Amino acid sequence: MTLGKIAPLALWTVAQLSVAATGDVSCGVLSGVRGAAGASGASTASGFALRDGEPVDFIAGGKAVRGTLHVMTDGGIYRAYWQPQGRPERYVLANAGTDAVRLIATPAQGTPAADGMPGTTLNPQQVLSCPAL
Repeated sequence: MTLGKIAPLALWTVAQLSVAATGDVSCGVLSGVRGAAGASGASTASGFALRDGEPVDFIAGGKAVRGTLHVMTDGGIYRAYWQPQGRPERYVLANAGTDAVRLIATPAQGTPAADGMPGTTLNPQQVLSCPAL
């Protein structure tokens, strides 16, 4: 499975130009790490797979907000949503450049992806628009 089949994460070229033009700065990171700490005791970021139910944390200001990915499919297009633990809202991962996303609150579209699809592995994602959690 290539990133070309993942929406809205598939907008690499246009989004990279947008980030370069606006000078956006990361306000946090999405990480697959669950409770791991580096040598200094601080949380370390790790990559994660795009699959429904994948545990993914949002780390900002030294704090981690636990969450889960929800992957939806609609006619061969995949959309990934992050949902903070214990909260009803979901945020689509909108591509904002290489290893960068924006979290945009929006209702989920499509049906849940089955069998761990698409399963694409991502590096930790810098978040350029952080929700108030």
